[in-house]
Amino acid sequence: MFDLDLITKSYQELSAKIERAKKHLKRPLTLSEKILYAHLYGDQALSDFKRGIDYVDFAPDRVAMQDATAQMALLQFMNSGKSKTAVPSTVHCDHLIQASKNGLADLNDAIKINKEVYDFLESVSNKYGIGFWKPGAGIIHQVVLENYAFPGGMMIGTDSHTVNAGGLGMVAIGVGGADAVDVMAGMAWELKFPKLIGIKLTGKLSGWVAPKDIILKVAGILTVKGGTGAIIEYFGEGAKSISCTGKGTICNMGAEVGATTSTFGYDESMERYLRATGRAAVADLANGVKEHLTADPEVYASPEKYFDQVIEINLNELEPYINGPFTPDRATPISQMAEVAKENGWPTKIEVGLIGSCTNSSYEDISRSASLAQQAVNKKLKSKAEFTITPGSELVRYTIERDGFIDTFNQIGASVFANACGPCIGQWSRPGAEKGEKNTIIHSFNRNFSKRADGNPNTYAFVASPEIVTAMAIAGDLTFNPLTDYLSNEEGEMVKLDIPSGHELPAKGFDVEDAGYQAPAENGSSVVVKVAPDSSRLQLLQPFAAWDGENITGAKLLIKAKGKCTTDHISMAGPWLRFRGHLDNISNNMLIGAVNAFNEQANKVKNQLTGEYGEVPAVQRAYKAAGLPTIVVGDQNYGEGSSREHAAMEPRHLGVKAVIVKSFARIHETNLKKQGMLGLTFVNEADYDKIQEDDTFNFIDLNGFAPGKQLTLEIVHADQTQDTIKLNHTYNQQQIDWFKAGSALDLIRKQNL
Repeated sequence: MFDLDLITKSYQELSAKIERAKKHLKRPLTLSEKILYAHLYGDQALSDFKRGIDYVDFAPDRVAMQDATAQMALLQFMNSGKSKTAVPSTVHCDHLIQASKNGLADLNDAIKINKEVYDFLESVSNKYGIGFWKPGAGIIHQVVLENYAFPGGMMIGTDSHTVNAGGLGMVAIGVGGADAVDVMAGMAWELKFPKLIGIKLTGKLSGWVAPKDIILKVAGILTVKGGTGAIIEYFGEGAKSISCTGKGTICNMGAEVGATTSTFGYDESMERYLRATGRAAVADLANGVKEHLTADPEVYASPEKYFDQVIEINLNELEPYINGPFTPDRATPISQMAEVAKENGWPTKIEVGLIGSCTNSSYEDISRSASLAQQAVNKKLKSKAEFTITPGSELVRYTIERDGFIDTFNQIGASVFANACGPCIGQWSRPGAEKGEKNTIIHSFNRNFSKRADGNPNTYAFVASPEIVTAMAIAGDLTFNPLTDYLSNEEGEMVKLDIPSGHELPAKGFDVEDAGYQAPAENGSSVVVKVAPDSSRLQLLQPFAAWDGENITGAKLLIKAKGKCTTDHISMAGPWLRFRGHLDNISNNMLIGAVNAFNEQANKVKNQLTGEYGEVPAVQRAYKAAGLPTIVVGDQNYGEGSSREHAAMEPRHLGVKAVIVKSFARIHETNLKKQGMLGLTFVNEADYDKIQEDDTFNFIDLNGFAPGKQLTLEIVHADQTQDTIKLNHTYNQQQIDWFKAGSALDLIRKQNL
């Protein structure tokens, strides 16, 4: 069991911290507020912080990093001047394993292909006191829920789905690697005090409806940006009736509505899960302070007084949802899917059904899906679509194999991939995807952006619960409704699938031979971290240049991105993951997925030096070689999606000075600030339309950069006419100091010299 001393100390201090905050604020507190106020950084003054306005310094309990993002985070930490992490930290090798043949074969291939990176991560972890979870151990968020998450705790992780730990009552937040470096170096972690959205759940899930359907409905209500800058706190009798891992699923996909995080109050389902995963001591400790691990009673009695927004969902009336395609917030009740699919001309033949991932790979999820697979066998049905399972951890995989579920899936021709992210993040070697054919898949993952799963822009990806995915894969038809429809079996009989059944936790308990954990050396001072100078996958970092204090003038437009521009558009995953530790090489994917507003094409922008069109990274490298600054212009919710800081580091590395958009996703805006970039928004969104392809830009008053003060941008068009516009920013003085120093890490380094 991990962190027992830390958790014990946290609970010993919790009551006094919460009482102090309540006395100062003179009101009851939500659960989110209790956790936030209990984790103020040492010298952070207690105040009634203004939600969505005040920046506050926090002291998270721990840091978690997945292998793709850990490379850059640890390369930065190596430059911090610290000999050991200040808080418990872990690395999880889950992103670099490509799903292709089967779990064991794919794992062995990954270990060979990624040996250099795994050796680097293992040695850095060993040197700096970081726990190392080997390839095959499982997906970071599932492993965190099983081993580290605890009610009332606060953690950050270098992946946007860190929020999964909210299923165990944490405030768990996805961040960029530079934020992780701050916390690992013992410094304060800064966050704008979140707004609060309360979601009251009444009734109880039954039949075909699963916890996944709650967040799919919420996504339809809030959209992909409706939760930006807010913590979503679930409560009510309906919340208490959901399993701990079901809560994790709901919190996990809170990232898809832009929420800072989501959480639930401590209850019996969490206690059951803690005991089942070998953490009875944590459950006992939590029971001793359980009144502090949920909101004060007055809050849930009158939620409209304490939350900025309140949503109520009656679980008795909820039906299964299928969200998509191409965006996780297009929510369609299953009873309407046949009609909606026909109206939109979506391909209705399902080619592949995929279950698992960090979002839905619990024992409960797998057991309910297995019950449907067993029905298919018993009712003489064959799965008409391909079917795959991606276990979330070796603990779950070993247990479901012991209990016969994998054998059941094999009987319907399923493939079991490695305990890794796989298709969910584009690590899927899907045969035929390169042909670009129009097709439909359905999965229980969290994101379904264009090209995300298999690289094919014509793959229509839909998101549903594991139960619905399994039923739809058996039917092979997007218009099939398992609640009402019948299927023809091998003997020509019309049969109907019964309601799925399963178990919240394994009756025989969890079991595993090797969970995959490797503890660091007691003293890592003699450990040598080697990075080959000629490596194509790892590259030691050099400091970014400090700002010269002058206005940026003569800047060229690199690209004006049109519409949705996620971190997948800015820095693609999939095959590019192999370069996550090599900033220069991965910069060759910078903005190659963004659509150019002037020609409606991706990766084709005008080079103002030659007048010719070229690939975005090549054109930017030409500007950098010529000593010309550039800017990027974007639309709404720019940087939505994964927390990957490469989407901020790449433009910084290649010489982009500013990103100017209508609005930002929270993590990406922070990542830009951390890397010494200017992340700015149009005061008047209509000014986006004034930007022309051959424009040159001059910042008039950047030399007076100050908190709360707008910036002025002069736009010089090709015909020498000019427009002058105003830009907003959210930089406080510390963030301006990052910009001045070159980056947040450069400032840390200077302070530690």
